[in-house]
Amino acid sequence: MEIVAVSNIKGGVGKTTTAVNLAYLASASGRPTVVWDLDPQAAATYCLQGEPPGEIRAKRLVSGRSELTDFLAPTAYADLYLVPADLSYRNFDQHLGERRHRTQRLLKMIRPLQKACEILVMDCPPGISLLSENVLRAADVLVVPMLPAPLSLRMLEQLLAFVAQEGWTDLRVLPFFSMVDHRKSLHAEIVAEARARFPMLLATEVPYWSEIERMSVRRAPLPAYAPRSAAGRVYESLWREVAARLA
Repeated sequence: MEIVAVSNIKGGVGKTTTAVNLAYLASASGRPTVVWDLDPQAAATYCLQGEPPGEIRAKRLVSGRSELTDFLAPTAYADLYLVPADLSYRNFDQHLGERRHRTQRLLKMIRPLQKACEILVMDCPPGISLLSENVLRAADVLVVPMLPAPLSLRMLEQLLAFVAQEGWTDLRVLPFFSMVDHRKSLHAEIVAEARARFPMLLATEVPYWSEIERMSVRRAPLPAYAPRSAAGRVYESLWREVAARLA
């Protein structure tokens, strides 16, 4: 099982849109895929019209009294499944901090999913936390949507420094620019500067289009209802780049 985390310490950068669309495209390629919505705001759960098959509690998951497979729910799409979010996820840090090997608990929680899927996509909440460190330890690939803004470059520098400090040489960090508007000179300048400094940046850029914002109104993956649209092709391009790193 390959573990893909979609994360950024900032909110409002397109994490959920990215996670849902990549997961759908992974499942459409014939690889059973699970989305785990780790954000208590439950945006990915909403977009996939998910309902938990039981009462999820972060404390029970962390302690091992419940397993993620207990809450695995089908979606409207073949080979795409969901572990929904729950408001109790806001206490993940507290429950993780009470356990031994507290930075490795998430990986242990994920293991039962190996029999259910080939790819796990985690939609992660913003912020720097014990949960986010667990995510970094568990993931094979970290997809990082970034706004074309100066603070995004600073965030990426800090993230890469932390990964190097921890010695996670097998974690593939895949940043890309989201909500790009090349009509704005600042966006163009920052994208150019970032590409010169960070060679791992993905080539695909997600534009700032209302068509993408409407995804939350349709409550469906964009490539599922508009596969031939320009926006749908953008996410297909993004998935091809991520899938190549998973190969």
